[in-house]
Amino acid sequence: MARNTMDYPPLNTPKPIATDAWIVDGPIIRFGMPWPKMPFPTRMTLLRLHGGDLFVHSPTPLTAPLRDRIATLGTPRWIVGPNRIHYWWIPEWKAAFPDAGVWLAPRIHEQAGARIDFAAHRLDAETGYPWDGAISTLPVAGSFMTEVEFFHHPSRTLVLTDFIENFEPGKLGSGWMRWLTRLGGVQDPNGAMPRDMRRTFARQRPQLRAAVERMLAWEPERIVLAHGRWYERDGTAELRRAFGWLLE
Repeated sequence: MARNTMDYPPLNTPKPIATDAWIVDGPIIRFGMPWPKMPFPTRMTLLRLHGGDLFVHSPTPLTAPLRDRIATLGTPRWIVGPNRIHYWWIPEWKAAFPDAGVWLAPRIHEQAGARIDFAAHRLDAETGYPWDGAISTLPVAGSFMTEVEFFHHPSRTLVLTDFIENFEPGKLGSGWMRWLTRLGGVQDPNGAMPRDMRRTFARQRPQLRAAVERMLAWEPERIVLAHGRWYERDGTAELRRAFGWLLE
């Protein structure tokens, strides 16, 4: 069977992107309207803090080889669901690492229902977290969802989830996928916030702009995205370009 070309192999493998920072590319999922559902590549971010504590952002499936590799990097202490649609594999991580705390963005419990039946911390403030200092936290609330962004100061890595998507045309097998991503404003090299998501922030446009300006002030060197090609360099310039529609 031919491999799905939308993914980013090797999968389920920590890939170093900076000192104490890794990404893990996961499987393709399908998400969206009942039809057509669009395929999305998935990506997790791992950040290591003092003492080997691991910050696990938007977990992908925890395979046995990945768990073995994680053990060589550190100990998962904080498992993070950054918005209401990025929570699916959190239960298996919590089961594997019962001593780790789980931190969930607003409305995940509402979205997940019985899938998350364990205690979790709220992720809706800028400070008051055990990772404060090394990682800045920035909740950005819209009408549909709050997405929580993170900046890892030691590596100058900005970790986004769905605020920028960046699908590479060469990885999109069908013409309708290329058309749909271009129409949605999420096709590489011009990846940005999806146009349908922008509408959900229409009433919070000033707050969204303030959040983007805060991220720009961090001057990120790189930006990790959950879906599509991430930005290994020129992070600040890419962030300014992607939100030019908001900043102009």
